[in-house]
Amino acid sequence: MSSTFHEWAPTAGRAEKNVSTFNTATLSNQAGAMQELWTTFADLAKPLPDLICFSHLRWDFVFQRPQHLLSRFASQIRTFVIEEPIFDAPQSPGFMHLSSRGENLTIAVPHLPGGYSATEHNAMQKQLVDQLLQEQSISHFVAWYYTPIALNFSNHLKPAVTVYDCMDELSAFAGAPPELLIREQELFAKADLVFTGGQSLYEAKREKHPAVYAFPSSIERAHFAQAKHITQQPADQQDIPQPRMGFYGVIDERMDIDLLGKVAELRPEWQLIMLGPVVKIDPATLPKPGNIHYLGMKSYKELPAYLSGWDVALLPFAMNESTRFISPTKTPEYLSAGIPVVSAPIRDVVKPYGELGLVHIAATAEEFVKAIELALQQQTDAKWQAEVDKFLSQLSWDKTWGYMTHLICSQLQSR
Repeated sequence: MSSTFHEWAPTAGRAEKNVSTFNTATLSNQAGAMQELWTTFADLAKPLPDLICFSHLRWDFVFQRPQHLLSRFASQIRTFVIEEPIFDAPQSPGFMHLSSRGENLTIAVPHLPGGYSATEHNAMQKQLVDQLLQEQSISHFVAWYYTPIALNFSNHLKPAVTVYDCMDELSAFAGAPPELLIREQELFAKADLVFTGGQSLYEAKREKHPAVYAFPSSIERAHFAQAKHITQQPADQQDIPQPRMGFYGVIDERMDIDLLGKVAELRPEWQLIMLGPVVKIDPATLPKPGNIHYLGMKSYKELPAYLSGWDVALLPFAMNESTRFISPTKTPEYLSAGIPVVSAPIRDVVKPYGELGLVHIAATAEEFVKAIELALQQQTDAKWQAEVDKFLSQLSWDKTWGYMTHLICSQLQSR
């Protein structure tokens, strides 16, 4: 049996040789019974642990996997998210700015002075983290890592359980620190549990640790299903003609901007809506014909309203090292909104969504055009919608978080 959440009974990754597919039938039959056996924080002796997360992502940036999971942990235990530093402090060692995002959720941002070496900055962050633990009376805690680089200033900590939630292959991203892979090996040695953000990433990491579990992108279905009933369009979208094809997310080196421009050129009557911040690439390099509309970053709350006005949703990713292991959260989100989807052949989209006929797969601009033409005819396809609904019924961030919690609590009970 594979260590994939979608079969509900993961086993240690290193012993696995046969990587499973997404077995929705097994999931449907076993989900209820298995959930009853999951360990929760209510099963633990008091005091409950706190959770300290080391993240390379800003909490107030794009709402994605960390926010979905950590906000759920905060509903049960105190949760502290330590972000990457801002270099604007007037003097050493700087300070830690704390802000609340709810009763049990605290965002901690180190502010460091500029003009120091990396070694000196790491020492400052270590001092600020130690100070945070002391001031907040944190002694019994789970350490949750999104970035192995954080070991540079946290390796001395003694958490009850250490989790590495490997949501991306960070070493393949533009600007990745050369030492990242070295720190990742150290984190594998330190971690009690390793979670991966997709099946392909699981396959790449499963031999590196004895307890690797695949937790692919999940969904808050009710939130995105609102798009099926919204009639009032956002002000910056309502005057854009239809048909509309849309994308939301970070616009960076993972985006195939040449493909995007070519699709717009081949079908000038189609309107391409692009929502999200432009990072790590020069905005001047983006194609800007009259039928591509860059509407900027939108909040998680606003997304269903924009989706309600789209005819087709797009995943126009480039096929490169930075996209080799991605598992786009927006795939099930688009589908929950009832919108047909056309995607580049990203491995974790092809399997399962493409193979099940839920998403159109296209590699070139010409193939994208043909796939979009098919997708435009799909909105009234009741059979396709029923198959989508059946598949999505197996997914939820609550279930993902619930099984992660079970694994963590099982570790705590064994101590």
